Amino acid sequence: MSRELRVADFVRDEIAKILQTQMRDPRVGAFVSVSDVRVSKDLSYAEIYISSLDVDSDAKKQELLEVLNNAAGFFRSELAKQHKMRTTPRPRFHYDELLESGPRLEKLIADAVAEDTTRQDQNG
Repeated sequence: MSRELRVADFVRDEIAKILQTQMRDPRVGAFVSVSDVRVSKDLSYAEIYISSLDVDSDAKKQELLEVLNNAAGFFRSELAKQHKMRTTPRPRFHYDELLESGPRLEKLIADAVAEDTTRQDQNG
């Protein structure tokens, strides 16, 4: 396993713990999850993809991202306490749209398969 992947796994686990146990901002909510973390080759940045069941509008997504990105220094210092690496990746939060688009894509695929089956039955 590459170093970037090991660091990404560590960051994902630690950020998830911090979100659950140490975030006191009510705008973050209780249902924020870390879906993916990608660390740059030089380990200077961690792109953190999150989703939340509390978010129901684009405005709330933006607010959540602003709160988390403004707290990036807090997250970085908490990460630094948990490891012995020379540098701690600087977190940058992004909203993971896949959680919302997944069911929609599944429905589109199911509709296309059903349409193909209907056409085959008619031409059959």
